[in-house]
Order: sequence, then structure tokens, then C-alpha cells
Amino acid sequence: MSKPWRMLAWLSVAEFLGMTLWFSATAVVPALAADFRLDDSTAAWMTMSVQAGFVVGTLTSALLNLSDVLRVRRLFALGCVLGAAANGGIAWASGSGQVIVLRFVTGVALAAVYPPGMKIAAGWFDDRRGSALGVLIGALTIGTAFPHLLSALGGAISWRILILSASGLALVSALVILVAVDDGPYVAASAPFNPHVVRQAFTTRGTRLAILGYLGHMWELYAMWAWVAVFASFGLTGAAGSQAGSLAAFMAIGSGVIGCVWAGFVADRVGKPQVAGAAMMASGACAALSGFAFHAPAMVLDALLLMWGITIVADSAQFSALVADYSPREYVGTALTIQTCLGFLLTMASIRLLPVVASFTGWQWVFVALVPGPVLGTVAMWRLGAGRLGVERRADARGAQL
Repeated sequence: MSKPWRMLAWLSVAEFLGMTLWFSATAVVPALAADFRLDDSTAAWMTMSVQAGFVVGTLTSALLNLSDVLRVRRLFALGCVLGAAANGGIAWASGSGQVIVLRFVTGVALAAVYPPGMKIAAGWFDDRRGSALGVLIGALTIGTAFPHLLSALGGAISWRILILSASGLALVSALVILVAVDDGPYVAASAPFNPHVVRQAFTTRGTRLAILGYLGHMWELYAMWAWVAVFASFGLTGAAGSQAGSLAAFMAIGSGVIGCVWAGFVADRVGKPQVAGAAMMASGACAALSGFAFHAPAMVLDALLLMWGITIVADSAQFSALVADYSPREYVGTALTIQTCLGFLLTMASIRLLPVVASFTGWQWVFVALVPGPVLGTVAMWRLGAGRLGVERRADARGAQL
């Protein structure tokens, strides 16, 4: 195995282990709700608080150029350690307020894990960047799905043990990133602070359209990931919190690794905007059809969720690869960080929207509210794909003056 692919393999392991922190509490929300006697609104904030923390963390990181000014592997490891400590503290929390604050801090810490991980991957690949980031986002996808599997298989396991297990995995991630991963040659290891980087990221047409496509993608993705277990539980059993719902959620989220890896290898051959647009059209169709499969036999509902899980995240890595392609190599980390900041800020709205919609329509039709995201994202990718990609990408990325 060549060194770039070996580095990607270790980085993917670290990303998988670190990102189990993200959905560790979300996967056990029913148990937390029972212990702390939470209403639906408070339970939603348990999911949204990590999103809010991540937005604050990424915004701060982008404004300070942390992913480019600091050694990115050390930043990654620090994020894992801080996130593990905050997430582990939930096991000793005495009330829902403390849980929400700790999840917020976990989100801040993960801002030092997710975008820096993408920068490290981009640093080892140039022409195969779509493939590399597809593998990395696939690892992240498995990491977010893993707690749902633990919840489905470990009915007798205390939610506190599941939370602490995720924190332990994050500490292993910090060790892996420091010991087994190096910086690559295609992005700068560090760069001087530049207060204008965030603003100037939007002056390049390619970066601007890639971020717009990413926003459409993010409107759909995390709301589906956050609420698919509840949706499947009601559809399969008529009640929330079933093991069948958790298993369906693991399948729907975890299957995304297939889409990520497949889309990455195809995108490097036929074009990143084209693959991202096709994936969004397919996932938007699944969102539109979800209500019709709600009371269908389990095989039908599971098949739809499997297809949706594959397509909903297949485009994710391609947006990041496009942003990296169009950004100056000295500030790839900051460009990726501001992209994720805006995307996760938008997820707070879509995640909070779905339970509100459910209170009026029931859970059967809630995912129809996600359809506008992939529609608008597809338009952005169509506009980007119509350009002279090979020429534009190199001219913008190499010639931009920051």
C-alpha cells in the first residue's frame, strides 16, 4: 500500500473513532428522556446542542484560521481529548441542563476533529481527492451510525456505559492521529494568520457554488440522521424508542459508506459536480417517497431507508473536495471549516423543524420538509458542472491572491 493510502487508512480509523462522540447521546435519547423525564422539546435540544457547539467551534476556528495556523494533527488530537471529557461527563450529569451544556462543549471540541481531518486527507491527494475524501466521509458516517448499533444490540446495557464507551474510542483516536498519521504535501502544514480568508473564500465562483450545494445537502442530511430512528420506530412498531428503530437507523446511516466510497471513485472520473447532483436528486426522491413507505411492510421501509442512506451522504465528500480544489493550498483548512460552519448552522433549523412538523402531521410525512434542500443543491451543482471545470479549478486554486 502506498503511503498516501496508508495515511488515509489510519486517518479514517481516527475519524471513525473520534466521531462516535457526535451521535453517542442522540442514540440513547429515549433512555435519557426516561431518566430525566424530558419533553419532546428538551429532547430535541439534546440533539441540537452539539450542532450549536460545532457551529460556534467552527466559526471561531475559521475566523482565527486555526486549521491552517496550527499543526492540524495536534488540533485534531486536542479536539478528541476535550470531546471525550465533555461527553463522558454526561454519565454523571444530574439534570437535562447539564447534559445540554456538555453536548454543546462536545460540539465545540468536534470542530477541531472534522474539518482538520478533511484537510489532512486533502493534503495527501490531489487528482484522487474525491476518492480520498469519499473514504474519509464514509468512515465518519460509520462513526455516527455506530452508537445506534450499540443501542440496538445492547438493550440491557446502561446508556451511561454507551456514553463512556464513545469517550474511550475518542481517546484512542487522539493517539492514532498523533502516532500513525503525517502531514501530506498538497496543502501547507501551517500558514500565517490572515483575517480576510473567510470573506475571500466567497469571491471564487467555484467555492461559492460548492458551498451553496453543500448547504442544500446539509438541510437534508443531519435532520434525517437525527430523526430516522424515531421515524422508523413509529413506522415499524407504532412507538418511539424500539430496538427495531435503532437497527433501522444504523442501517440507514451506516449504508452511507457505500455511497461515499462509490461516489468518490466515480467523481474523479466523470466530475464531482455531476456525481453530487445525481446523488442529491436520488436522495430528494427518497425523502419525497418516505411517507408512502411509512406503514408499508418492514422490508419496503428498510429498502427505502437503505437507498436513502446510500444516496444522502454520497455527495458530501464531493462538496469538500470541490472547496479544497478551488482554495489556495495555504488556507484549505479555513475554507473547509467555514463551509462546515455554515452547513451545520443550517442543520440546526432543519433538525428543530421536523418535530414541529410532526406535531401537526405525525411522523409519517415529516421528511417531505427536507426535499427543497437537495433540489436547490442540485441546481448549484448543475451550474458548477456547466463550467470549464479543469481550467477553472486550477486557475482559481493556484492563482487566487489572499
